[in-house]
Amino acid sequence: MSERILMVEDDSALAAMVAEYLGKSGMEVTTRGDAAGGLAALARADFDAVILDVNLPDRDGFDVCRNIRARSSVPIVMLTARGEETDRIVGLELGADDYLPKPFNPRELLARLKAVLRRAGSPGRTADSLLHFGRLEIDRDARIVRVDGDDKALTGYQFDLLCTLAENAGRVMTRDAIMNRVRGGDHEAFDRSIDVHVSRIRAAIEDDPQNPRRVLTIRGTGYLFARRQDEDGK
Repeated sequence: MSERILMVEDDSALAAMVAEYLGKSGMEVTTRGDAAGGLAALARADFDAVILDVNLPDRDGFDVCRNIRARSSVPIVMLTARGEETDRIVGLELGADDYLPKPFNPRELLARLKAVLRRAGSPGRTADSLLHFGRLEIDRDARIVRVDGDDKALTGYQFDLLCTLAENAGRVMTRDAIMNRVRGGDHEAFDRSIDVHVSRIRAAIEDDPQNPRRVLTIRGTGYLFARRQDEDGK
C-alpha cells in the first residue's frame, strides 16, 4: 500500500518536482500551497507523513506544526529556507520529527521520509516488549510511553531515542552512538538536534525537567539513562 504524503509548500514548481520524484518511489503525494489548505487536507484525510515548509504565505510553518502536533502524531519533516540552527531547534521543540534545509536533494528528502515512516510504523519487538522503570513504562510494541499510567506524547524519533537509552540503562552513551542507532548513521557531524529531543523527552517523563533524575547529561560525552536500585528495567 502506498504511503500517503501531504506536502505544504507555496513554491508550486518545487512541490510538483517533489511529488513527481516521490511518486516514482511509490508514494502518493498531495500538495497544498498554504497553511489553510494543508490543515484542511489533514482534517479530511489520513496521511502517513507531512512535509511542511516553514515560510508559508498565510501562516508561520512553526505555528502549523504546533497545530498539527496538538491533535496528531503524524510524522512531520520541516523544510527551512535558511537552514539555520535556530529554525531547526524551534521546529524540533514544537514536535517535528526531522528537518531539511533548502535547497535539498530529493533523494535525501526521500531517505528522511522513509526513516520517519519506518520509526512511526515499526512494530517493535514481540518478546519483552515492556520496559518498566518504576513509574515509567515503555511499550515497544505499541510505541507508547506512560508515567503513572498516563500516556506521554513523543514523536517517533523521540520514542526511538528513549528506547535506545532505556535499553542501555546504566551505560553512558555518546551522542554519535545514540544517533547511529536511531538514525542509522545518516546525520551531520555536528548535529545538536539530539539535545533538543532529549529536552522534549525530559519534559514528558521527568518530574522536574530542569533537574532530571532519569535521563542525565554526562558533560563532554553524552547521556545516561539512570536505573535506580529498586528497578529491574523489564
